[in-house]
Amino acid sequence: MQQLLWSGCVTALAVAGLATWGDRRRANRTDPDDVGFMPWPLILVLAMIIAAVLAAFALKAG
Repeated sequence: MQQLLWSGCVTALAVAGLATWGDRRRANRTDPDDVGFMPWPLILVLAMIIAAVLAAFALKAG
């Protein structure tokens, strides 16, 4: 069970890294009219919250 929680935590951190990369690409775009539809800051915050909760559960389970 603890290994599953840690793998979920790592996955959430990978999603947070992807969201950071996507938000950086959106901020540094060359065409100001070429906006995306993904809410990268929201995805980043949610992924970090999920990672923290899963890490807390994994530490409590161990």
